[in-house]
Amino acid sequence: MRIEYDEKLDFRDVLIRPKRSVLKSRSEVSLEREFKFRHSKVTWSGVPIIAANMDHTGTFEMAKALAEHNLLTALDKFIPIDKWKTFIKDEPVALSHCFVSVGIGDTDFARLDDIMKITNIPYICLDVANGYTERFVSCLEHLREKYPDTVIMAGNVVTGEMVEELVLSGADIVKIGIGPGSVCTTREKTGVGYPQLSAIIECADAAHGLGGQVCADGGCVTPGDVAKAFAAGADFVMLGGMFAGHDECLGEVIEMNGRKMKRFYGMSSAEAMERHHGTVADYRASEGRSVNVPYRGPVKNTVLDILGGIRSTCTYVGAHRLKELSKRTTFIRVARQLNEVFVPYDVDKK
Repeated sequence: MRIEYDEKLDFRDVLIRPKRSVLKSRSEVSLEREFKFRHSKVTWSGVPIIAANMDHTGTFEMAKALAEHNLLTALDKFIPIDKWKTFIKDEPVALSHCFVSVGIGDTDFARLDDIMKITNIPYICLDVANGYTERFVSCLEHLREKYPDTVIMAGNVVTGEMVEELVLSGADIVKIGIGPGSVCTTREKTGVGYPQLSAIIECADAAHGLGGQVCADGGCVTPGDVAKAFAAGADFVMLGGMFAGHDECLGEVIEMNGRKMKRFYGMSSAEAMERHHGTVADYRASEGRSVNVPYRGPVKNTVLDILGGIRSTCTYVGAHRLKELSKRTTFIRVARQLNEVFVPYDVDKK
C-alpha cells in the first residue's frame, strides 16, 4: 500500500482565468477540429462532442439530430441488427457520424462482425468500465488487426501509463473517466476512481506524446464543464447526462407531480442489467443509479446552448479556435462548497 499526496482536481475545483482578447464576437470562434488518427490514418473534421453509448442517449434518433450540427454519437451496443439495417438504408449521412459500440465478450464481437458486414461504419468504440485488464488490451489488439483502417476509441482508463499502453496497442482515441458520471456509482461501490480534470490533463499529455487523442467521458454537468474538459486537453468530450431527457432519447415521457420526466440510468445499474441481461449476476454489484430527469424537448436546444457556452469561453481567453483553448487556459483553484448535490443540467434554467 502507498499514498500519493499530490492533490487531484475535478471540474468544480477550478475556474478559467479570463485573458485579453481581440475577438469581437462569439460568432468568430470556430469549434471544428481536424485530426489525423495515428493507426487508422483517417482524417476527421467536425465538432468533437460525442453522445454517450448509453441506451438512453446512444440512439439512432440522437445520431440524426447531432449529425446536423456535425457532432458524433456512440450508439448503444444493444440495438438490434434489423434496426441497424433500416438506419443504414435511410440515414447514410448520420451513419458517417456514428461509433458502433462493442464490449469484450464473444457475443459482442460476433455482433460487431454482423454490423461490419452490412456497413462501412467508420468508427468503433471498444467500451468497458475497467480498461486495465489484460483481456481488454488483447481485444483491442485483435480489433486493430482485424479493422486496420477503422478509427478505434477504447476505454475507460484514468492514468497516463495505461493511456500509453492502449495507444501503442491500437487505440486512436482513449476514453478517460472512472466514476465521474452523474448516474455512475463506481466510486461509492468500489472506492476506485480519479478526479476527472486531473485525469484529463495527465492522460492527454501521455496520449499526445504518442500521437494519440483522448475523449473525456463523464463529469460534465454544465456547458462550462465541457469547456473546462477541452481546456484541460481533451480532444473529444462524451456527454450522457447533459443529453438525457430529450425527444431523441430512449423511453417514454412520464408525468410526476405535474412535471414531465424521462427515465435515465447508468449502464451498470440494476435497471440496465435487468433490461439487457435479465438479472444482475450474483458475482457482481450494481455500479449505477436510476433517476428521473426533466423532459427537455428537442436536443437541438441543448446542443446550441452547449456550443454557445464553449464559444463564450473561447472569447474570454482570446481563442479563435477550439484548438487554441488549452493553450490559452490558466486554471484558478477555487474553494469547493460543502454539501454539494448533483442536479442534472436543465437547459431551461439558464
